[in-house]
Amino acid sequence: MKTPLSLVVALLFAAALFSQTPAQIPGPAPETGFVAIFDGKTLNGWDGDPKYWRVESGCMVGEITPETIVKRNTFIIWRGGAPKDFELKVEYRISDRGNSGVNYRSIEVTDAKWSLAGYQADIDGPSKYTGQNYEERGRTFLALRGQMVGIAEGQKPALIAALGDSDALKAFVKTGEEWNTYHLIIRGNVLTHILNGHVMSVVIDDDTKNRRFDGLIGVQVHVGPPMKVEYRSFRLKTL
Repeated sequence: MKTPLSLVVALLFAAALFSQTPAQIPGPAPETGFVAIFDGKTLNGWDGDPKYWRVESGCMVGEITPETIVKRNTFIIWRGGAPKDFELKVEYRISDRGNSGVNYRSIEVTDAKWSLAGYQADIDGPSKYTGQNYEERGRTFLALRGQMVGIAEGQKPALIAALGDSDALKAFVKTGEEWNTYHLIIRGNVLTHILNGHVMSVVIDDDTKNRRFDGLIGVQVHVGPPMKVEYRSFRLKTL
């Protein structure tokens, strides 16, 4: 029986991930080819509801106050393109009850302004979901933190390999005033979420009916209690 290509990719990825001892793991790769997509001073190139989004102290700030509670999730959307294969790096910190995420390969929802549907690198203050792959207004939970999954045509996500215990990976998520670094590597149908240098989730999406190979980037403030999320140093590298 011929082994599916996606399974081969997953097995090679897992072998490479777990075959290295700490002494063999290389240092961070040089950051070449990345371009800033947020200037730290204005929201030029971004489109969101000014009620919820502003620039403050070099950061893109999304905030919900008791007076501005949202009835549906709202995004600020990067208008510089709809990248296909790319790497994205961004730093963030979030309030303890906050809920946000970085959407990519997404489309705008026509029934509401500043709404996106698509893949999301999840972020939340309690770090219950941070690192997972969630499809906003779509197939919902694709890969939980610590999972590598494959999604076959019309099927639910199936676990291929464990990347680590969810609680152990949660320990690498920084809280309070500390900054986290998200690194998304999105290539073909393989979607990798890395947080603070640790692989959090991997999705191999073979569901040709529902997957997307390009789309918009945006960040979110979520329905719920008052919250604040800050983003800085957005860097994009198209592949």
